[in-house]
Amino acid sequence: MDVTKTGQPPVMVILGPTASGKSALALAVAKRIKGEIISADSRQVYRELDIGAAKPSEEVLEEMKHHFVNEKSIGEPFTAGDFASEAVERILDIHRRGKHAVVAGGSTLYLEGLIEGFADLPPANPVIRGRLLEELERDGNEQLYARLLERDPAQAATLDPTKSQRLVRSLEIIEITGLSVTELQARGKQRQGGLSFVTVGLAMPRLLLYKRINRRTDEMVDAGLCDEAERLYHKYQALLAGGKVSALQSVGYQELFQYYDGKITSHEAISMIKQHTRNYAKRQVTFFNNRLKVNWVDAPLDRSELEVLADRLAHEWPVK
Repeated sequence: MDVTKTGQPPVMVILGPTASGKSALALAVAKRIKGEIISADSRQVYRELDIGAAKPSEEVLEEMKHHFVNEKSIGEPFTAGDFASEAVERILDIHRRGKHAVVAGGSTLYLEGLIEGFADLPPANPVIRGRLLEELERDGNEQLYARLLERDPAQAATLDPTKSQRLVRSLEIIEITGLSVTELQARGKQRQGGLSFVTVGLAMPRLLLYKRINRRTDEMVDAGLCDEAERLYHKYQALLAGGKVSALQSVGYQELFQYYDGKITSHEAISMIKQHTRNYAKRQVTFFNNRLKVNWVDAPLDRSELEVLADRLAHEWPVK
């Protein structure tokens, strides 16, 4: 087992936009290199989210150890910072047991926090935060987003006007420090735990990716996504009303919740899921290109290509 100068073997990270095939490739590679999978997916950690979170099947979870899957319940706080620090400890334990860690997922802040560490961002300022929230209520998301786009285009490219919490926080940081989030991240990032990462990104032509997203959405609906969302809608009405749980406000659920609120039709909800997922995939790629060092490879398009790529990655692993 090759190691870095810190004594730790390198960690393989498999990332890419949603529906690019990360999970299947990570499973195939982990089987070949005596690995365990660290799921970098902000929704799969919750027990209640299955179909909409594209969670691995029970058979796959029994076959291969997946960390951060089914470990929390809706309402339990779990941030990107929590993930980064806990994932480091899990990876170090995997190494102590003589195995490799394979990180797989597409949650951008989870991946950035783990790979690069987080900058020392300032605590919230209640006065500034309150004023920005008033502006948000008065002027709307689009106007605040335009301001962020002018001041920190790289950060703006990683979100959209609907991400009001991150939008307000990004503008708050600019007012407190006079620097953008992007500038602070570049100044302050530090690796955690002496780990080194080699990141493999799955690239796919945009039109083909969008077709896969549309098809996977239809497959989720056929598998019972609407029923799953309806159960969540009734069970977590109070949390939904408070808007405090980002997992419930994510793509694939929020649109169906609007349907159950009577605001849109089921057909409109499914069309919106496809559109919003395509938008999310585009933001993921932008984030990975702007914020992480990624070795891009062509995403496998069928099982035989997946096996070939898994063999190649396993053969090249650990890196010299």
